[in-house]
Amino acid sequence: MNRIENRTFDELQVGETASLVHTLTYQDIERFAAVSGDVNPAHVDQEFARSDVFHKVIAHGMWGGALISTVLGTQLPGPGTIYLDQSLSFRRPVGVGDTVTVRVEVLDKQHRVSLDCAISNQHGEVVVCGKALVIAPTEKISRPRVELQQLEVREKGRGYRQLVAKTQGMAPLRTAVVHPVDAASLVGAVEAARAGLIVPVLVGPAARIRAAAEQAGIDLAAFETIATEHSTAAAAQAVALVREGRVEALMKGAIHTDELMHAVVDRGAGLRTARRMSHVFAIDAPGYPRPLLLTDAAINIAPTLEHKRDIVQNAIDLAHALGLAQPRVAVLSAVETVSSAIASTLDAAALCKMADRGQISGALLDGPLAFDNAVSEQAALSKGITSQVAGRADILVVPDLEAGNMLAKQLEYLADAEVAGIVLGARVPIMLTSRADKTLARLGSCALALLLARHASKPLVKE
Repeated sequence: MNRIENRTFDELQVGETASLVHTLTYQDIERFAAVSGDVNPAHVDQEFARSDVFHKVIAHGMWGGALISTVLGTQLPGPGTIYLDQSLSFRRPVGVGDTVTVRVEVLDKQHRVSLDCAISNQHGEVVVCGKALVIAPTEKISRPRVELQQLEVREKGRGYRQLVAKTQGMAPLRTAVVHPVDAASLVGAVEAARAGLIVPVLVGPAARIRAAAEQAGIDLAAFETIATEHSTAAAAQAVALVREGRVEALMKGAIHTDELMHAVVDRGAGLRTARRMSHVFAIDAPGYPRPLLLTDAAINIAPTLEHKRDIVQNAIDLAHALGLAQPRVAVLSAVETVSSAIASTLDAAALCKMADRGQISGALLDGPLAFDNAVSEQAALSKGITSQVAGRADILVVPDLEAGNMLAKQLEYLADAEVAGIVLGARVPIMLTSRADKTLARLGSCALALLLARHASKPLVKE
């Protein structure tokens, strides 16, 4: 059994040493910040972490001091040591991926024990050095090493920030923002522009757009505005801009979804393709270890089996654009067994067979799966489910709009998830944001649209 044992004051010898080796990870920094309250952006900020500078200047003095304290408290002198004083000099930064060696050496033992302390990196360079003064234990202690539970740090919105990071270097999407006549939708569009995700073209009643800008303190001088009389005209004009090749995407403003989609699905002047249009929520759930897509919770009310085939394929295509080469698709129902009494289980089984026959491609499918079996490996194991998908789903396919809408809102309001939506299967991506969406969710929708648009190799438009 792994044990820790101290060196008492009488046992200590001048020149005696102890050491440990550790490789710094970003999780170390997050966990230290969670415990210490040190949220200095230079240490924990995601924007800073994405820069090249991060890997060179993440000098976390307190973290280095904590490593020295670990050696003193567990090795030399070990359990029972009382830390009195320290004097440390921080010579070089330590970056994520650096492997450091922490070494302490007994310098002197009078009434107190003085130790030389040093931390060096994998290149042999000293990054921290100094001295520590401790009271060494007088009684021998030897006991099993306590295995600490892993500290889990949940950062809300991290997934969306990672999505935005993936767009770095991509040309922003020229986007028609439809009827942005309230502060929330206008701020979302402007923030997306500042993030380099879109070039907004504001389409709607000019006076109302100006009023919303004044309310939000936004200068519209840098943004093109195309005036229309009302929201219906704004939707039609935005669709026309797509057909003319003047914009690459649509973004919903303060307009009802039905009104916008009515213009999009118009058989003569809309944006239909060979694929059924569907909606996907990108769920950023802090408690789930991977990105999660949920479909369809906003467009198709009671989809047929053929509709579900397109719904699934649309979500798979989006997952590919996000970097998932072979996403795991869980087709949901109330149970994990096929039953003629529950139509959604029959559809789930049929969709899996369609995947076997190549009618759905680019993913692993399994279903029917209950929600717990789709997202929890332990739940799947308890039911005796052997599957490459169960417990590790990347995409959740719901039976109908009601189930999907309720599930998405439960995740948002009970699981602290962020929810961003996008419509797929049209000529261009459509950012279908909600009036209640925060700016981060709107940025997430824009990042999804940009990644999808730049990933697409050929259009879905009928010849």
